[in-house]
Amino acid sequence: MTSSDLRKHLLPIAMAASALLAGQAGAAVYVQCPGDTNGDGVPETPTPGVVCKHLGAGDGFSTMADGKPLYGFGFSDLTGVLPAQAISTGLLAANFAAPTIELKEGDKFYLTLTNVGMVIRPDLFDPHTVHFHGFPNQAPVFDGMPEGSFGINMGSSVTYFYNVTEPGTYIYHCHMEATEHMQMGMLGQIYVRPAQDGTTIAGYSKFAYNDGDGSTGYHKSYPIQLGSVDHNFHDASESVQPLPFAEMKDTYATLNGRGYPDTVNPGPLPSPTVDGASINNDNQSQKISALITATAGEKILLRLSNLNVTNYYTVTTLGLPMRVVGGGAHIARGPGGKNLYYDTGSVTLGGGETSEVIVDTAGVTPGTYFLYTTNLNYLSNNDQDFGGMMTEIVVQ
Repeated sequence: MTSSDLRKHLLPIAMAASALLAGQAGAAVYVQCPGDTNGDGVPETPTPGVVCKHLGAGDGFSTMADGKPLYGFGFSDLTGVLPAQAISTGLLAANFAAPTIELKEGDKFYLTLTNVGMVIRPDLFDPHTVHFHGFPNQAPVFDGMPEGSFGINMGSSVTYFYNVTEPGTYIYHCHMEATEHMQMGMLGQIYVRPAQDGTTIAGYSKFAYNDGDGSTGYHKSYPIQLGSVDHNFHDASESVQPLPFAEMKDTYATLNGRGYPDTVNPGPLPSPTVDGASINNDNQSQKISALITATAGEKILLRLSNLNVTNYYTVTTLGLPMRVVGGGAHIARGPGGKNLYYDTGSVTLGGGETSEVIVDTAGVTPGTYFLYTTNLNYLSNNDQDFGGMMTEIVVQ
């Protein structure tokens, strides 16, 4: 029996077993959100400055740009789903990359995480967490680190609370068995818009930071999540084999969970299939496009983050100027207020690092440009050349 045949035979059984085990655990889905009366995470009576989100943690499949289905763990967006349907909705619904979370400085953020269980690996009773990477002010109990916090067991929920006081680009990930769960895909981006947003300074109303002079102003922004996966590690996780931690070597490099040319598809990618049949319960898992568009003269803010456990990556925008205005959720400015922005041809990020880069298209000839890694061996989809960590910037 082939692996695709095995998936088709085991999928209904595994989904039923996962739902049954969640029910037997005696746990429950419980969402905390001010003003929400039915538990779906959407307040019937909204409170200004209060943001609620409900994420599911489970497993699923994505499709690499060469057509290979890849098993992984991940987060899904369950906001708006009633508690009674949350587990069934979250089964095989993991997103790659995880849902992007947008906040504003001063928000009170309630983030509920529900562990929906692993459909393909129902033998795994792994807890999950959310670690708000780089956030400076969370209480230890909400940090997601198992040493000082706690994990969420299958069929259970917990609500994290964050008082969001620092603008910038952050990431979030599961911190239980971190190397495994991060390699398997439990990675997403959070960005916080500054309080200065909405005011007009130097002709701009959107800003990367509270700069006071409009120097981080932009017209359009794009969160771009750099990542890479070792398909052998993922295959071993699906087929219940010993995991080769010491031999981990990524074979697919991605932007927002996609390799080129899938990066320029403006919509969600279709649900992964084998022999024409969905292996993802008809869920779309790769929803975030990496296509960048602008009208000539506009400034583009790229919120770059590197979310992988193996490699540094260097990216460039060939033919377009790049100005770095921040990194690590801090404006590039000295203690005395001097701007430390710098113009560059490339930006290098290690795992867990973020950077805000402004691309100015003033005086740029309209056309198609490329954002890509200068690690040229990662301009491929495993053995297939002319792909990988690359996308298009279309200046109209």
